[in-house]
Amino acid sequence: MTTKNSPYAINVYDLIRHPGAMREQRISIPVTEKLGEGLISVPEGETIDLDLRLESMHEGILATADAVTTATGVCGRCLTDIEQSVQVDFQELFAYPSDEAFDYEVHDDHVDLEPLIRDAVVLSLPFQPVCRPDCPGLDPETGERLADEPDREPTQTIDPRWSALAGFQASDTDEPRPNPRGTNTEKR
Repeated sequence: MTTKNSPYAINVYDLIRHPGAMREQRISIPVTEKLGEGLISVPEGETIDLDLRLESMHEGILATADAVTTATGVCGRCLTDIEQSVQVDFQELFAYPSDEAFDYEVHDDHVDLEPLIRDAVVLSLPFQPVCRPDCPGLDPETGERLADEPDREPTQTIDPRWSALAGFQASDTDEPRPNPRGTNTEKR
């Protein structure tokens, strides 16, 4: 749980126990810890722009938000640096404290948006980010980016274990092949 001084803590004092009351606001929240761990993440120091609507209900405070930020990382194919816009939305009810256990509750006079934002942003990040959908990647032999030289043919080396098969070719005809004993084999 974050404290009241956290940038993710939103004051809802004016909405508590006033069903029907609503407040909309736009805020920018600084990212205090990196969001994501893979090839792409939202770095610490980036900002998250939030269009937030808070509605008071009998059960608690309903938070609805659209969040926009920028993730940075590397392409999963060619390892070039990339930057990607991240847009997510979420909606969650922050229940008033009671005897029942809820995932999200109103704490004193604020709601903590940090776990909602973190989960929404991290789950929206691609597992294998690419710089462009048709990124050809790296040459397996030289390690050079294939996109830098589009006319270049990728090097193809044949594994020496398969070199004995290089002379064999598939037949173009449907004619039966002769049996090594000298007789034709036909399907019956």
